[in-house]
Amino acid sequence: MREPQLSGVGVSPGRASGPVVKVTESIEEPASTPAPDDPHAEAARVAPAAQAVAARLEATAAAATGDAAMILTTTAAMAADPALVSQAEQLVTAQRIPAARAVYEAANGFATALASAGGYMAERVRDIHDVRDRIIAELLGIEPPGVPTLERPSVLVARDLAPADTAALDPGKVLALVTEEGGPTSHTAILARSLRIPAVVAVRGALAMEAEAVAVDGVTGEVKAVDRDAPVVSATESARAEWDGVGSTSDGRRVKVLANVGAPADALTAAEAGAEGVGLFRTEFCYLDVDVEPAVADQKAAYSAVLGPFAGKPVIVRTLDAGADKPLVFLAQEDEPNPALGVRGIRVSFERTGVLDRQLEAIAGAAEESGADVSVMAPMVATAEEAAWFADRARASGLSRVGVMIEVPSAALTAREVLDAVDFVSLGTNDLAQYTFAADRQLGAVATLNDPWQPALLRLVALVGEAAKEKGKPAGVCGEAAADPLLARVLTGLGITSLSMNAGAVGAVGASLAAVTFADCERAAGAAVAAPTARAARAAVAEIG
Repeated sequence: MREPQLSGVGVSPGRASGPVVKVTESIEEPASTPAPDDPHAEAARVAPAAQAVAARLEATAAAATGDAAMILTTTAAMAADPALVSQAEQLVTAQRIPAARAVYEAANGFATALASAGGYMAERVRDIHDVRDRIIAELLGIEPPGVPTLERPSVLVARDLAPADTAALDPGKVLALVTEEGGPTSHTAILARSLRIPAVVAVRGALAMEAEAVAVDGVTGEVKAVDRDAPVVSATESARAEWDGVGSTSDGRRVKVLANVGAPADALTAAEAGAEGVGLFRTEFCYLDVDVEPAVADQKAAYSAVLGPFAGKPVIVRTLDAGADKPLVFLAQEDEPNPALGVRGIRVSFERTGVLDRQLEAIAGAAEESGADVSVMAPMVATAEEAAWFADRARASGLSRVGVMIEVPSAALTAREVLDAVDFVSLGTNDLAQYTFAADRQLGAVATLNDPWQPALLRLVALVGEAAKEKGKPAGVCGEAAADPLLARVLTGLGITSLSMNAGAVGAVGASLAAVTFADCERAAGAAVAAPTARAARAAVAEIG
């Protein structure tokens, strides 16, 4: 019996319909027999297979840009990880098992460790499984699982998509994406928005749906069976070309349209996309894969490379957002029973003030060298006292404009007091939703709770917007909620003065704001906040237009 309609979380706007192509599941578990005749020769096959996979991913990354290039490069590095290769080689020789089985067991061990760490590290489990399957396929001489070659424009349906697969999609052939797992902040969602492909995640039963063709609504989250002979409909974004590059409503209400960046390549992509500046510069890239804290001079050089494309424009730099859920070797932190609620973000700085002070020194130096209009903000601030502590330290380093991120409900509820201590605030809606609903943002089973259209989340945004207006200070949003062109109108109506997103969404958001008045935004905000559910909020705002 065909299921006529399913629903999930719309994560990339647009409507499309067409034939269904289902994506292959993970590779079949390799057998542990027969034992190799020469274990050392068998073990020697692992490294070349891993290098071959890494080389193909690097070649694909070289042809990509922005988020796609960064994710492909990261996945390539995982494939060539010496620790993974070494572990697999040892399993072959110690247990006398085939290389494919050894890679399977070694990778699963890494994945289990990442999953237990939670948070950011748990987000990498899908990447590890993807790398595992690619190396195994190379060893067995078979095609790796993943997106098949599309003979015609189609709607892809999968349990989940590996980041590397999503990054390599051809928007000319992929009408829409539908996945059973994932959430609003998953790589699938971020890349779909970047590629401007309508997408719906957390659609339970999608793979069991018998429809030969479906219609997908990336705003409402509806996935509906249609007749297989129905006309193919592609998503269009004609409004994108109408944006003049200045973030504002049609009646002149200024709303800066900024980009989120995390590496020099991201900054170039954002500048080319027309971003007016950077609303979130993630500095973690400077600390990854190092055993010791980078020297101030090295940090300064790395930051300058990101700031350079935005000389004379605003850039908000976030200080190190690390902790037990984003472990860095040189911090040598202890394991925690619940990393998401442990020592992370600014809490690390309380324990290691020298790390913060040296980073602030490097940021101040890079600001002077690059000519960018730099502000700095701290992550995971929970109280006004913490905000004041950070502001004093940042200003003492020579950075005059200081803010904090609001990612914890307590900070939203005390926004007036927080704003007394700093010059601006920026809402990280991804974490704010996670902590408001007690729902892991990477877990598909609770993805609907992390939907940025949830009225409870929007009401917290409204509290911050009201406080910012009262204090006469800016309030931005730098979570993925800002990348939704329709939700951008709601956020503007709630008093948000800047929106920061992935580079691929800049044009669509700018055009969406330019098409309405501020009064329209206020009406949309009122309707969304008053709605009983996320679905009702979307529908109410869509009806207003």
